Amino acid sequence: MTATGTARIPLDPPRTLLNRLTGWYSRRTYGAVLDPAAAIAHNGRVLRTYIRHEQSVARWDRLDPTLKALAVMSSAATIGCSWCLDFGYWVSTQDGVDPAKLRDVPRWRDSDVYSDLERDVMGYAEAMSTTPLGVTDEMVARLRRRLDDAQLVELTMMVSVENSRSRFNSALGLTSQGFKDRCELPA
Repeated sequence: MTATGTARIPLDPPRTLLNRLTGWYSRRTYGAVLDPAAAIAHNGRVLRTYIRHEQSVARWDRLDPTLKALAVMSSAATIGCSWCLDFGYWVSTQDGVDPAKLRDVPRWRDSDVYSDLERDVMGYAEAMSTTPLGVTDEMVARLRRRLDDAQLVELTMMVSVENSRSRFNSALGLTSQGFKDRCELPA
């Protein structure tokens, strides 16, 4: 694990068994050691908790994958986490989400690729990711007309999780690792 030029913490944590296993798994699964994992690995207890947390989040399945991806990407764009946008684009295209929708997230209000529900989800994610919180009763009421309570809870928690990820990465200066470049077709 090596440090990038903008990281505010070394990305070469102590060589413990847990950190070596995390690096091996990351390289095997994603083709590279994820910078957030390398940063978190400076605290073994936090790393263990983070791994368990992310494994649990990955099993949530009530919300449509496209809605989930758009919510995550909207949150990351609002916060300004280039690492999350890069990795989120790559992961979401691997999961079958339309790349055109992912590319247009930063300009979702002007794009014609989204359904009304997708726009409501992105507006909600954006409102959840601002300080102060911008969520309104009207936003939630619109979502509740098309999502059941379990889906709304998953959407809300997914945006909350992404807020945590994006703020951690941004605070420590973690930027794009080039994941998006792996799924783009050459010109």
